[in-house]
Amino acid sequence: MKAKKITINTSDGSYPILIGKNLSLNLGNILKENNIFSSKILLVVDNNVPKKMVQKIKKKIKKKIFLIFVDSNEKNKSQKSVDKIIDILLKNNFNRTDCLISIGGGIIGDLSAYVSSIFKRGLFYVNIPTTLLAQVDSSIGGKTGINSKYGKNLIGSFYQPKFVISDIAFLKSLPNREILCGYAEIFKHSLISDKAFFNFLNKNIKNILNLKNNYIEKSIYKSCIIKKKIVEKDFKEKNVRKVLNFGHTFGHAYEASLGYSLKLNHGEAVILGISSATKFSHDNNLISDNEYNLIFNHIKKINRKLVLKNYFKKKMINKIIKFMSTDKKNSDSNINLILINKIGRVNYKYKCNVNKIKKFFLNYFNTI
Repeated sequence: MKAKKITINTSDGSYPILIGKNLSLNLGNILKENNIFSSKILLVVDNNVPKKMVQKIKKKIKKKIFLIFVDSNEKNKSQKSVDKIIDILLKNNFNRTDCLISIGGGIIGDLSAYVSSIFKRGLFYVNIPTTLLAQVDSSIGGKTGINSKYGKNLIGSFYQPKFVISDIAFLKSLPNREILCGYAEIFKHSLISDKAFFNFLNKNIKNILNLKNNYIEKSIYKSCIIKKKIVEKDFKEKNVRKVLNFGHTFGHAYEASLGYSLKLNHGEAVILGISSATKFSHDNNLISDNEYNLIFNHIKKINRKLVLKNYFKKKMINKIIKFMSTDKKNSDSNINLILINKIGRVNYKYKCNVNKIKKFFLNYFNTI
């Protein structure tokens, strides 16, 4: 299958994203094509990636290879993991023209990119996202980060990879829950930017979730194009890029409130966040009944069980709001929310005080 290519252009430079099947098996040639002639390469690999695939990739790289496997969970997106990877780089005398390649989901990519950005002030970095979520979200935009006890992604930097390979062959190894996790971001991209794309998703959701080649490749490509256009306008997230956080102010708080447990993964939290942001928008007369119903009917197609009451009790409201208050998008005592006006257009400048959000949650839990 011929690769689709998207070039991401930012003030810090440009890099290509290659989308197609079995592209990672051509990694050696792609490294040369992108002028990476490093003598040493560290592969930071998600433990969920099939080991046979990792071995095949290693054989395609005619370099000195070092390898570390990392369990992909939010608790490993930490300073402890950073120190462990840097220790390998220092022990083996890596320099700035050597290369770190991440093979895994968004957690592994965020962690690896952050290490690459701080090691000797910048190490060559290549990203091979292996989950649908990472292919349509964290692989674009140069955000890196780790978590702290105070919240998610509060420590990080902006750092661009030399290139990204989105190999859809990896998706076949994913459980259904992980496919749904990635689909959450595809769904979000349609809501913030493109009603026609939303209609495509609404019509073809079954084929997309079943990873039918043409449908899943088109969904990944279109989703990446939407994010590319937004990132290129606002690389450092000063204004319009904030639309990409639609559903995330609520979603990140939901994840943090549950201690990043396996009960709720990132994509599921985003869908809950989209539900909450859409309901908040509707409660405040920002979106029509018809568009509101279209969104919620689509969420039911994704997973009928993804509703707030299945994860949280009324007594957790204050904890959720506390995490929302520490969100890095806030600029004052108010909480910045990204709300939806209609499918394809959102408002990223809505500021809301804590009492109004508390009232929103109380109304929800008092009516179920």
